[in-house]
Amino acid sequence: MPARAISQSITRPDASLRRALFVAAIIVLWMFAVGVRLVHLQVSGHDEMVDRARRQQQNAIETAPERGRVLDRNGNELARSIDTDSIFVAPDELIDPGDPNITAANVECTADALASSIGLEKAKLGDEISQGVAKGRRFIWIARRLSPEVGNVVRAQTIPGVHIQKEPKRFYPNGGLASHILGFVGLDNVGLGGIEKVYNEKIAGEPGKLFVENDSRGKAYESFEVPSKPGQTVVLTIDQSVQYRAEQAILTTVQKSRAKSGTAIVLDPRNGEILALASVPTFDPNDIAASSQQERSNWALQNVYEPGSTFKIVAFSAALEKGLVKPEDRIDCQMGGITVAGRRVRDHSAFGSLTIREALEKSSNVAAIKLGIRVGNETMYDYIKRFGFGSRTGIELAGETPGLLAPVNRWHPSSIGSIAIGQEIAVTPLQMVAAFGTLANNGIRVAPHLVREIRTSSGTAVYQAHPEERRVVNETTASALRGMLEGVTLNGTAKQAQLDGYTAAGKTGTAQKIDPKTRAYSHTKHIASFVGFAPVSNPSVVIVVVIDEPGGAYHGGQIAAPVFREIAEQILPDLGVAPDTDFKTPLELIASEAGTQTAPAAPVQREAAVEENFPKVAGRDGRGGDVVYANAGMRGLLMPNLQGRSVRDVARACQQLGLKLEAKGEGFAFRQSVSPGAEVQPGQIVHVEFARRD
Repeated sequence: MPARAISQSITRPDASLRRALFVAAIIVLWMFAVGVRLVHLQVSGHDEMVDRARRQQQNAIETAPERGRVLDRNGNELARSIDTDSIFVAPDELIDPGDPNITAANVECTADALASSIGLEKAKLGDEISQGVAKGRRFIWIARRLSPEVGNVVRAQTIPGVHIQKEPKRFYPNGGLASHILGFVGLDNVGLGGIEKVYNEKIAGEPGKLFVENDSRGKAYESFEVPSKPGQTVVLTIDQSVQYRAEQAILTTVQKSRAKSGTAIVLDPRNGEILALASVPTFDPNDIAASSQQERSNWALQNVYEPGSTFKIVAFSAALEKGLVKPEDRIDCQMGGITVAGRRVRDHSAFGSLTIREALEKSSNVAAIKLGIRVGNETMYDYIKRFGFGSRTGIELAGETPGLLAPVNRWHPSSIGSIAIGQEIAVTPLQMVAAFGTLANNGIRVAPHLVREIRTSSGTAVYQAHPEERRVVNETTASALRGMLEGVTLNGTAKQAQLDGYTAAGKTGTAQKIDPKTRAYSHTKHIASFVGFAPVSNPSVVIVVVIDEPGGAYHGGQIAAPVFREIAEQILPDLGVAPDTDFKTPLELIASEAGTQTAPAAPVQREAAVEENFPKVAGRDGRGGDVVYANAGMRGLLMPNLQGRSVRDVARACQQLGLKLEAKGEGFAFRQSVSPGAEVQPGQIVHVEFARRD
């Protein structure tokens, strides 16, 4: 071989070697890539792969937690959760991969068994399950929060693909009691109203998980659960007994007077705790579907009204606080009329010179306007805000309105004449009870509140109420107002607010509503109210009663003051408040009302409360209400309906008619010997039986 050929064969690499090296490089790179991928899957993508495998092998169903309880101040349950059965279907357990006909038969069998067990429509249920199978869904809720009885029927049948899961359901053991406070929850266990909504995050708890393990064919073979965490317990300031009595009193009055709505609030002025908040109409949160939006509306803090004469405490307080007048100073009421910026305002009666105390007792509009003018617009506005009007109270419920209060620069020249007597301003019953609570608490306003404490499920307190406190008027002014307001119940417009065994103070209000058609004050639609407290020297409760559009009698002293009396007389002993005046038994009360008079020559008409302007001849017919007096040309006296009235009311009614009352029992009248509407004669004996409402 030539030397040149030998040299070329030595220096030129063999082609097969190059190919071998190329293949080896490819293999090395491939192995490196696989290694990198394996490292990535084992390290960086480990969690993702585990989750993917779990999703393929498990069905995860979120389980609802047990909502925390809601308690009253004494530990009584107002809302709790109870165990119920919820039914769901796992569609993949009904699938036979090799035979669609078997799958369809399984679906039909399951739908048929479920429909007959829980009362559902078979065709609709079958379609729902079939759609779930077609879409590859892992579970379908069939029915939720059923009674254990229904759940046991389904368990006994062992229906293919059907599972039962325990779920809590909200339950209100007292039905509609305090429903506007508690609110309600939806099907998904989320609070939609009241305390349930405002404190939903704390009450709801944390959901759990139910995991169902599937084999390679999608059949369930094992399940396990991560338990949920129960919610926190909310302790309210409400007293269950006080709430019940307030609701019954306001409901009876609304029904009897055929009113549109009504509200009663009971407040402890010393700490701002609300003992009762009752609104009518009401609803049962256990059956929320049966209620309307109007029934669920909380009138105590969502709707506003012109307060009328109850608002006069602002002008009187400001005048006393500024040293412009003293309770015994005299003021000229100008025989019942005053003109403010061209607008004529009249009193219900022609009053001349009165003391400041008497002016409040008789609810003189002229006196209130004169005091408002002396105080001045700016100062009057300042005291209105001090008492909390025009601002939300901050109560722990949604939907509270601040009311309506125009700034001073938008007042008309005659506005001071309107605002001083409770017009051109709109308030809520909650604002009004808090304002009177200020006077009852020596001039210190404590923010009203409903939540006393929040506890964990184990009982550890995580929140305790510390309401805001601020001084509105000095102690001397508050004490003077309390004495003047007591005079309203003793000598003025609120005589029907007098209590057995307790001193009481307060103010009546009767306001005309605005007619939406004419934009003027209506002559037929009114709001009657009374705000009072007891005992006077050391008030334990403040109670506001507001009745919207009552039929028949509509003055605050006629319809609202008796509700105050009924609530106060029942709850004060229950709250452990000692009587501060002489307490009379039923027989002693009857004797004191009738005196030594046996048969007067003519019936004594009930003394007309000054502000309320009772008709000279008052009356409703025998269907109920006030005593019916005879007019000229009419027949004799007619027997009123006494049912539901207290001993004091019955004694007064009989005394006014000259009847002799023989009473049996105590509490409220439920049977009378003379039928309502029957003619009676002075000196006639009437037997009345009394009993406690509960």
